[in-house]
This record gives sequence, C-alpha cells and structure tokens, in this order.
Amino acid sequence: MGIPIARWIIVALGFLAAAYIVPGIEVGGFYIALVLGALWGIINLTVRPVLILLTLPINLLTFGLFTLVINGALLWFLASFVEQFDVAGFIAGVLGALVISLVAWLGDIIVKEIAQ
Repeated sequence: MGIPIARWIIVALGFLAAAYIVPGIEVGGFYIALVLGALWGIINLTVRPVLILLTLPINLLTFGLFTLVINGALLWFLASFVEQFDVAGFIAGVLGALVISLVAWLGDIIVKEIAQ
C-alpha cells in the first residue's frame, strides 16, 4: 500500500524540481504539487496511451523521442486547468516533463530497492 503513495510523493517532488530547474514553470506549493501528481497519473493512464498509439509512426521514426513531445504537450495541457501551476510555453513543458520523468525514474529505482 505504501509504494503507490511513495511514487505519488516522488512525482510531486518531480513537479517541484521542475519548477526549480526549468525557467517558465511555476508551482504554487507542495499541496498543488500533490494535486498535480495525482492528475499526472490519471492523464498518463488515460490520455497518454491513446496519444502514443495515434503517433506511433512518428514515434518509431524518431526512436521514441517523440514521446518527450507528447509528455510536454500533456504537461502544458495540465497547466491549462490547474490554478497555481503555470507553464510558460511548449519548450518549458518539454523540459519540465523531462525533469519530472527523470525524478520519477530515479525515485522508482530507490523505491524498488527499499521494497526488496
């Protein structure tokens, strides 16, 4: 039960790290980051697989790098309906999605090591 909560907090920390590292991304606080982490998980479960499937040819041509563009667009989309979360543009969205993905990946490795 604790592993999904730990991953949720790690993704929230990823949003805070993106706001700290990437100019053009602003997060209102830790509570907003937790809300963003939950919404990011819902979007990744519902919308992202459909977009990956629809863009499969270009994704294959770019060896999967187009997935960063999809993640950046989803982050930019998320900023459109969450108050106290701003993404200044598409490039900031792509860089922010990259930072969030890296933090989530590193956190996932740590959580798996602790769980074993």
